[in-house]
Amino acid sequence: MSLRTTTYKSTGTSFGETFSRAFSTPTKASDRISLLKNEIETADAIVIGAGAGLSASAGMSYSGERFEKTFADFHRKYGITDMYSGGFYPFDTLEEYWAWWSRHILVNRYEAGVGKPYTDLLELVKDKDYFVLTTNVDHQFQLAGFDKKRLFYTQGDYGLWQCSKPCHDRTYDNEEAVRQMVAEQKDMKIPSELVPHCPICGKPMTMNLRCDDTFVEDEGWHNASERYSLFLRRHQNVKTLFLELGTGMNTPGIIKFSFWRMVHEWPDATYACINLNEAYAPDEIRTKSICINNDIGKVLEQL
Repeated sequence: MSLRTTTYKSTGTSFGETFSRAFSTPTKASDRISLLKNEIETADAIVIGAGAGLSASAGMSYSGERFEKTFADFHRKYGITDMYSGGFYPFDTLEEYWAWWSRHILVNRYEAGVGKPYTDLLELVKDKDYFVLTTNVDHQFQLAGFDKKRLFYTQGDYGLWQCSKPCHDRTYDNEEAVRQMVAEQKDMKIPSELVPHCPICGKPMTMNLRCDDTFVEDEGWHNASERYSLFLRRHQNVKTLFLELGTGMNTPGIIKFSFWRMVHEWPDATYACINLNEAYAPDEIRTKSICINNDIGKVLEQL
């Protein structure tokens, strides 16, 4: 397959990459798991990159029965078929918008419980020098007990709101307001007095989720970004495992491509990827890669 060069932007830094998509040399699944277990045990540092596939493995599906249980009325009225697409639906009123989002936040952030793959992952790395870079916004790492100072959730958090303008770079916890919205909504609308507005400029609030250039990177975001950068600088010349879990091609520049680049450049780095039917590595790092095409939760249980 021919090589393609593309420039991506990840956490504020542009970089060019030349990679070919090629599956790693096939071996028995048990052999690959044994190799990964050894890498985890012998690594001086572990950088975890987690995407939506990890939460999907934990049962946090955005469609099917779980969707219908919470959003059957929205499905009937608007034809919305899953939670992801519903987040982009152009509701006519803010009362409808927040009826949707309050339910979405409640079921995926405050009442989801912790997924077993997350607790299994923590058990594997809790005694290691680790750091987590994640595009997930569901708070699962915090619920599982991961050290907050070892987490960088780059794309926001369901538990935070921001000004929609935005007029300032602060975010706001939303649990109390969300629970009230869910409790008081009727006919798929919240009471108008519950619509949140910015305390500074009065504009409507919105989710602190990265979907365009209005995403607020608050003080906590920048502190986490700096901790991640420092972690990478400290471990560049030691035995480091880059463990990618459930990351797809939606925003590959944040985790996948940056992991490939660092494994290619660092002298003693290994790339491992667990992803159902989507685990692969480029030719340039094939000999430094362990790719396991399987359900993440099942593999973590075996590990």
